[in-house]
Amino acid sequence: MMRAWILPMLLVLCGSLAATGLILGGSPGPAAALLLVFVLLAGVKSPLIFPKTIGALEAQHRSTVDGRPVVYWRPGCTYCLRLRIRLGRNAHQAHWVNIWRDPAGAAAVREANDGNETVPTVVVNGQPHTNPDPAWVRRQLSPPR
Repeated sequence: MMRAWILPMLLVLCGSLAATGLILGGSPGPAAALLLVFVLLAGVKSPLIFPKTIGALEAQHRSTVDGRPVVYWRPGCTYCLRLRIRLGRNAHQAHWVNIWRDPAGAAAVREANDGNETVPTVVVNGQPHTNPDPAWVRRQLSPPR
């Protein structure tokens, strides 16, 4: 759990130090703007931007019942963030598993990716897809009409 917050905490710390230096130099306006940028970056790199995560076994069970995809991800992953942002409001329709918080999720990703923890790995109907196109994932979330 703590590992997921290391990068966001470092970003806030670095932003705070840089802003303090600017304030001591007599530039409070740029200091506030710089601190805001670092706090926003920390928010984007934190687990907060992702939907609530569940365990891999629970996600697999739910996916079997409702047919929705399972998305394996980890905080700080640029490709996971890209997928999350491109899914927009539809992201909550998938079952999200943070592989840093769930050893079974990390094992499932390693099994699907020749021993590598490559994320995002999206499992649809039992078939894993590594770093799929977000438009394709969005189509998997929407039932055919």
